Amino acid sequence: MTERASRVLAIDLGTVRAGLAISDPLRLTAQPAGHLKRVGIARDLAALRAIVDEREIATVVVGYPLLMSGEAGAAAKEIESFVARLAGVVACPVVLWDERLTTVQARRALLEGDVSRRKRRQVVDAAAATVLLQSWLDAQTAGSSST
Repeated sequence: MTERASRVLAIDLGTVRAGLAISDPLRLTAQPAGHLKRVGIARDLAALRAIVDEREIATVVVGYPLLMSGEAGAAAKEIESFVARLAGVVACPVVLWDERLTTVQARRALLEGDVSRRKRRQVVDAAAATVLLQSWLDAQTAGSSST
């Protein structure tokens, strides 16, 4: 596997945009990677497949919008359907990861960083994907160090 093939892509899927984040090759840190404007399922899947292929992504992590109770509501069911379709077009594992409060954390970080309101709207999706991915990366590291 090449160095780049160990990268992980995170997707914070919204109805208008999908925030994106990519890990470093060692899977230690998550960096924002912009967003993808949603234009229809077929085109969204094609664009994500191109990103996975171009960046030689080894794993895709998709935010799973569970209810605060931990149950899967209507939004979670839609994401499950999207993940099933995405898994059919990319050549790597696609996993769900609990995204509860990631957007809240991202907005808080942007506010603390004194990012203007206009700029926050432009970057909040990628920031949420970055929080999501860092959470997943940290869990993988914690899981491997406890064995």
